[in-house]
Amino acid sequence: MEIFLLVLFLLGLIALSNMINRLVFFIPVPLIQIALGMIVAVIPFGFEIPLSPDLFFVLFVAPLLFNDGKRIPRDELWNMRAPILLLALGLVFATMLAGGHVIHWLIPSIPMPAAYALAAILSPTDAVSVSAISGRIKLPKSIMRLLEGEALMNDASGLVAFKFAIAAMVTGSFSLGEAAASFLLIALGGLLCGAAAAFLIIRFRVFLRRYGIEDITMHMLLQILTPFAIYLIAEEIHVSGVLAVVAGGIVHAIERDRSESLTMKLQFVSASTWSVILFILNGLVFVILGLQIPSVLAAIFKDKAFNNVQVMGYIVVISLTLIVLRFLWVYLFSALVNREQNGRRFKAALLTSLSGVRGAITLAGAFSIPLFLDDGTLFPERSLIIFLSAGVILFTLIVASFILPLIPMEKTPQQKGQQSQEERLKQAKIQIMNAAVSAIKESMQEDNKAAAMTVITDYRRQLLHIRSEGSSTKEGAEVRAMTKRLHLYALAAERQTVKRLFEQGEIYPGAVRRVQFMLNQTELMLTNRVKYAAVLTVVVARKLIVKLMGHTKEALTDEDIRTLTEVKKQAAEAAVAAVEEITDKNNKSAALAVISHYHEMIERLNSGMHGRKKTHQSALDVKGIHIMAIQTERDEIQSLYEKGEITHGMANKLRMFSNFREASFFEEEEFA
Repeated sequence: MEIFLLVLFLLGLIALSNMINRLVFFIPVPLIQIALGMIVAVIPFGFEIPLSPDLFFVLFVAPLLFNDGKRIPRDELWNMRAPILLLALGLVFATMLAGGHVIHWLIPSIPMPAAYALAAILSPTDAVSVSAISGRIKLPKSIMRLLEGEALMNDASGLVAFKFAIAAMVTGSFSLGEAAASFLLIALGGLLCGAAAAFLIIRFRVFLRRYGIEDITMHMLLQILTPFAIYLIAEEIHVSGVLAVVAGGIVHAIERDRSESLTMKLQFVSASTWSVILFILNGLVFVILGLQIPSVLAAIFKDKAFNNVQVMGYIVVISLTLIVLRFLWVYLFSALVNREQNGRRFKAALLTSLSGVRGAITLAGAFSIPLFLDDGTLFPERSLIIFLSAGVILFTLIVASFILPLIPMEKTPQQKGQQSQEERLKQAKIQIMNAAVSAIKESMQEDNKAAAMTVITDYRRQLLHIRSEGSSTKEGAEVRAMTKRLHLYALAAERQTVKRLFEQGEIYPGAVRRVQFMLNQTELMLTNRVKYAAVLTVVVARKLIVKLMGHTKEALTDEDIRTLTEVKKQAAEAAVAAVEEITDKNNKSAALAVISHYHEMIERLNSGMHGRKKTHQSALDVKGIHIMAIQTERDEIQSLYEKGEITHGMANKLRMFSNFREASFFEEEEFA
């Protein structure tokens, strides 16, 4: 029960970290998660989770690197093989040798083999940390691909170098030739083992499908177990489990791209499931890292043999040494193979060096240092080595999070054109709507294809309208204000039509109330967003309470649907006529926007969406897809705001833009 509660608590911390990030988006989620872990570790009766390196690698590293292997573009990875290998192999060993000497010179109490071990475990960058910073910082694509490829490969080289350095420290003997041969065997063996295991697992899944075993849940379970199986098999035969899961992920990506055996439903379920798993694992990595830091700090700060200020200075010097070594390595290599301008080479090397974030893999490796040597004596300065590892991780994370954003990045063609705010707002509208269309396409299946295409068609129509809008900021603001006034004028015309039809006895009181309610909602949305949100909340809550009490809404008869449809059509036509009557050269743009809105409404009313041809299931499908698309828009708006691509004011305008279309859909949905 205690373990179950602990897991729930950790998941709660991950959720809390993301909520906090929404409020203070300038602080990256990993740092918030580390801070929450540290807070939990120091409070009375706080949780304590001993870090088991073996369990950490199989539970976290295996699935995360497997996913990275699946998603990284293979063509780009292959094209950048030379710089990736120079970083993942050459830089790791250069860091081990040069960094080891600096550490031993700085702290003579750490023997040379142990100093090499510390430098080796500090040399690999962390794929999880690199992914975490990439969402906030718009690094050039080539540098981002280089960092991702390096992070996939250098874990193995760093860990192997670390193990040999530890072995030399523990046993007192070391053979360079034996170490080189073992490294090649472990690395190549890991790649071959991972590829072979992945191929066999894929063949097994194909075999099951050929015999009619198409159960989505079972195939999804096999996918989840795959990275753990590959890692454990590789480690059992003493090759690199890290490289094995990377190779396994790449093989699975090739199979996914070339094979049509996977059903659309399985692909959709797989993407959704892995999204949740990776979200949880990424968060747990940093929370667990934060849980370890207080005990590591206490071991050093309470030890009178160490000067706390001096030890903190060690962390800064070692971190800067790693950054400088990385900068020199990248700059000198690029100078040899590229003939770009010196300033561009300098900036690329600076970005690459500051992006070399260390992560929990470094700390897990440090915790794997044995307590005793072969002669029975304590491993020298083990606590200090773990402390320095934790300090360097935090230092590199902070530098990447707060220094990198200060460096001006290469401007995109749109930025070079110095777009006006109105033009940027227009581009952002297109971007969020395209994101919604992409989300709809990803969720499309055979049973909801018709509903999905209906919503996509609506989005494409609106995208066409947005692209035709003017770009002047002042003119745009005037058009929006005029559009609002004309829309309210059109609503008044609708009300007059409904009143006339009622007085003529063509519609019954219930239909009047229903249509008037929809018109009131639209007017509230245009004039008072706060009140509209409150009314909408009350309506939704009332519907929920009615359902919970077991009551069902009285279904509309075919005659009711025909009546309401006809009333709404006549009201919309009256609105169009009223706006056309007062259209002149001063309000033409706004008038056309309002008229276009009503024409689209009439089109949909005539299309069968609200007539007898509209089944209950199709209505639910359209409604669900539309709600999902609107939520995607809001997520994209938040993402653009957090990345600094839009201002707070622009974000609010975009939210109003999404709210307006949501209200229009709500208005039509009342007929269902």
